[in-house]
Amino acid sequence: MRLTAALFAAGFAAASCFVVLPAFADEFSPAQKQELGTFIRDYLVNNPDVLREAIEALDKRDKATAEAERQKTVASQAGPLFSSKYQETIGNPKANATLVEFFDYNCHFCKGALPDITKLMKDDPNLKLVLKDFPVLGPGSVEAAKVASAARNQLPGDKFWAFHTKLLATHGPVGKAEALAVAKELGLDMDKLSKDMESPEVKAGLDEVMALADSLQINGTPTFVVGQDLVVGAVGYDQLKDKVDSVHKCGRATC
Repeated sequence: MRLTAALFAAGFAAASCFVVLPAFADEFSPAQKQELGTFIRDYLVNNPDVLREAIEALDKRDKATAEAERQKTVASQAGPLFSSKYQETIGNPKANATLVEFFDYNCHFCKGALPDITKLMKDDPNLKLVLKDFPVLGPGSVEAAKVASAARNQLPGDKFWAFHTKLLATHGPVGKAEALAVAKELGLDMDKLSKDMESPEVKAGLDEVMALADSLQINGTPTFVVGQDLVVGAVGYDQLKDKVDSVHKCGRATC
């Protein structure tokens, strides 16, 4: 049986959108389905640009969806990105500019960015730094992040900065032992620290960061959020300062 005009139209729609409505498809006989499949295959083989256009359209839609999700995540200063109960905030709590850093204690580039962040905090008394443990470099990073998360219970606010900078500046691989050694050196209650490490709050905090990273399409460290912009990598003091200054001036990383 040859394709009818309706069947041909359905085949063309399938070739264009790669779907056939199930209810309509169920009306086809096995022979018609086979003929439609052959038509779709031949059409795509003879018109490969259709596939390219479809892939480009899908990619464009996915990027638009990801950008909308990112904008939603960074839009609220009261949201988990900027104001989570699980995060540590360093600097001026009433600052009108916020720098969020997703980092890993084993990240070589995070270590390299530490002097830039330190200088930014020193030079700008109207800046707030939000630290997000994003342990993506293996089990050691996860264990170090758990220790750091528990240490925040004993080192609120700027007191945590000493722990953070000392652990991040550690040479070689960083894991549980290295993080505990820094905590002990700073005089923390080690029994309480060990107990807090396994608490549901620590897991919830790390899970929250993973969810934020997913919504922001973050897959590496360091990644910074300034205003509504994502800055990927250790880009240096000048670039970060320019964006922070713009936030001070107009509320956005790019005025």
